[in-house]
Amino acid sequence: MIRRQIFLTILWLFTAISGYSNGHIADSLWHVLKHDLAKDKYYVQQKENKIKQLKLALSAAPNDRFRPQFDLLSKLFGEYSAFRFDSAIATAHKMIALSKKYEDRENLFQSQKAFTTLLVKSGFYKEAFESLSAMDTAHFTKLNRYEFLLLRSGLNVEISAYNNDAFFSKRYSAVGQRDYDEAMAMLTPDETEKTINLAFSEGPKKPPVEFYYKYLNNNKFTDHQIAMLATRVSFAYSNQDKLMLLTLAAIKDLRSSIKETFAIFLLGQELFKQDRNSDAYLCMNEALKNASFYGTRNRAAQIEPILPLIVNGLIAEEHHEKRMLWIGIGIFLIVAVVLVIQLVLLRKQMIRIKLNEQIIQQNNKELNELNGKLWESSRIKEELIGLFLNTCSLHIETLENVKRKAQHKIKTGKYEEAVTMLADIPIQKERKNLFKTLDKVFVTLFPNFVTAFNALLKPEEQIFLKEGEVLTASLRIYALMRLGVTDIKAIGRILDFTENTVYTYKTRIRSKSTLQPEAFEHMVMGIKFTDER
Repeated sequence: MIRRQIFLTILWLFTAISGYSNGHIADSLWHVLKHDLAKDKYYVQQKENKIKQLKLALSAAPNDRFRPQFDLLSKLFGEYSAFRFDSAIATAHKMIALSKKYEDRENLFQSQKAFTTLLVKSGFYKEAFESLSAMDTAHFTKLNRYEFLLLRSGLNVEISAYNNDAFFSKRYSAVGQRDYDEAMAMLTPDETEKTINLAFSEGPKKPPVEFYYKYLNNNKFTDHQIAMLATRVSFAYSNQDKLMLLTLAAIKDLRSSIKETFAIFLLGQELFKQDRNSDAYLCMNEALKNASFYGTRNRAAQIEPILPLIVNGLIAEEHHEKRMLWIGIGIFLIVAVVLVIQLVLLRKQMIRIKLNEQIIQQNNKELNELNGKLWESSRIKEELIGLFLNTCSLHIETLENVKRKAQHKIKTGKYEEAVTMLADIPIQKERKNLFKTLDKVFVTLFPNFVTAFNALLKPEEQIFLKEGEVLTASLRIYALMRLGVTDIKAIGRILDFTENTVYTYKTRIRSKSTLQPEAFEHMVMGIKFTDER
């Protein structure tokens, strides 16, 4: 024991002063793992050949002797336990049946423990509790009790991790811790257990991770044992230290064809936390394939929610890399072009600016001239319309004078002259012609007047023109107002209405609008010559 302690101390000191970098070791192991993943079929074939040899030996073993059969079944179970779940279950049942047949309590307990451990690892928690309940605890030795408590502790811890909730997980974790503490109080751990437990100590007693890397590789542990111990110790470290241990465990699992997937699953999780999405996807995909091969339903349930997150991260990384690549190329090209032709561009820009200023000044001058012409044209149209209306009004007044003269002739007895005069004057026809002319001229100037006017009225009060009708009397009043004839008397003279009649029409129309009277007339006056586009 003293020699072993001296060896561990020397190994620890040697590791502490060695020149290895944790990151370098982790990267090297990662390259080894990727290389070994390509040889997975080779390792599986080796495992199957070994199983085939054990089966042949078992078939040749004498049926009346317990030990040869049980030893071969134990070896076969050891090969199956982390390789094929269904075959491992069948082998465990054979071990239990054989132990019961020969009434071997110790081997019966070991068989039941192996069977229960298999159920725990595969997520069959209810069946695992049933298997624990079936054990004959009354005849346990101290060592049996110790192993039983550790097994039950592991079952509760697994359920706690599987539930991962705020209430039940704590309960299962507390029960598992209680069983673990009771087990640790029963027996003194061996040297390997003591060495592993040092990883979970605090302060200077905690060895560096390189110590465990060399300790696991330089002692006579099997690949499967190294994988289990490295996985366990990894919980005491973080970052590159944890990656190194988990990568080592994944390599050893792969080389021993372990399909239970725990180490590579944890490695995938850790890589995902460190934003190494491509590597994490490789591990998780392998873990899912192993879970499907082995039948580990709890591990598959843990992997499936994480895998889409890794894929999303991988897609985001690829998009980011592509975007950054294109941005880099664009920046490089822009800088290159600017450096080559900067002076030429500057000169051209100055010339172009001067030309643009001249063009802008010329355009502004032309626009001002055009606006002046448009305003002048508009004013001319309004004046012409006013002149036209005044002329028509005067014409009507002239007709009225003629009428009065004719009446005077009648009163003076000049009947024939009066009849001739009156017969030649069609006043109503002239007035209708005036309205038609007014309507046509106005609609020509304001083609959307009726539509715009109706938009100011309630839907049910809108004005609909009859066939052949251009404007109604109400529309004609507001048309004159839009042309600038706002005097009520003038409107009345033009349309042959009294002032009251004009007021009545206006009041009636304004009542049909949703706007206030002042706002309504303001909107009418704002109707444009043509469509605004």
